[in-house]
Amino acid sequence: MYFVKTPPFIKTLFSEYTWNAPPHSNTVYLTFDDGPIPEVTPWVLDRLSEYNCKATFFCVGENITRHRDIYYRIADEGHAVGNHTFNHLNGWRTDFATYMDNVAKCNIFAESPLFRPPYGKLTPRQAQALKQDYKVVMWDILSGDFDPHISAEKCLNNVIGNMQPGSVIVFHDSLKAWEN
Repeated sequence: MYFVKTPPFIKTLFSEYTWNAPPHSNTVYLTFDDGPIPEVTPWVLDRLSEYNCKATFFCVGENITRHRDIYYRIADEGHAVGNHTFNHLNGWRTDFATYMDNVAKCNIFAESPLFRPPYGKLTPRQAQALKQDYKVVMWDILSGDFDPHISAEKCLNNVIGNMQPGSVIVFHDSLKAWEN
């Protein structure tokens, strides 16, 4: 189970994270997690270019090392990048030292002050340590594109029906999200 729209009480409880941006304009913030991969990320970059849009890509370090050319394309085209751990680790299932080492290993390649925890899961100790060196960026809207039980139309409706100025929206440039 997951929330499409992050409930206000969660944003309040974890107020040290960035959930959305101030609604100063009609801007929304597109983010893509888990890439870069050759089967999906170039297609995403082409669509963003077609509409003159910029996004933030929270990259898995292992994917950066395998597909450096795509990673460099993300940066060359003016998109922001963020750290998404080296091996897409779940913070709740990973001990502190291993998790922090994995984040540091990713940052060798991502070199970014932005961090998004895979699955949105961090322990309090991990969060405390990370916020000293990173801006932890969560989301306002989770598209659900990774969910094999919903359609592409439902993913679109998840976003359109919930976005507002300042929303941070999560999509995935991964194989499991490709259909949606």
